[in-house]
Amino acid sequence: MTRIRELAGAGDAAITRLLDEAFGPNRHGRTAYRIRLGMAWFTDLSFAAYDSDDRLIGTLQSWPVALHGPQGGPAPLVMVGPVAVVPDQQRHGIGRALMDRLIETVDAHGADPLVMIGDPEYYGRFWGFSADATGQWDVPGPVERHRLLVRAPADAVLPAIGMLGPRTALPQPSLQATVTP
Repeated sequence: MTRIRELAGAGDAAITRLLDEAFGPNRHGRTAYRIRLGMAWFTDLSFAAYDSDDRLIGTLQSWPVALHGPQGGPAPLVMVGPVAVVPDQQRHGIGRALMDRLIETVDAHGADPLVMIGDPEYYGRFWGFSADATGQWDVPGPVERHRLLVRAPADAVLPAIGMLGPRTALPQPSLQATVTP
């Protein structure tokens, strides 16, 4: 039986091992890492999955980022990812359980719009992520345009253009945050 808890209790070493196992040690060069560079993940929106032996088998981290546009201040967003599951436990619904917990938390308590780099068919079908609003957003590295996804409340007004990056120009987020590799 999989248990979902806040990620903060997992420990940095265990999180790093899991991410290396899921994505490889060269994962730090990915565009998503550049987007959130220097930011601390939200403890309230980051989760861990444990198996019945209390082994860490999955993680989901959420980060404070912003869309920095040519007009006005940056638009705050929450970057989702990585969503990681150890290889021997993939395709058992663990990633989906982590995403369900995130979406339940966001929908119950509110948060800035969510952004991620992911599979539009999967994340769109289950949680309403779409690339419709991100077509003119820039990122600090390569990205397949159709994989830059956002999920926002129906009444949210998102900037049409801008550069996605760390939320450095905004006040520190009100949610608790912690830094991890």
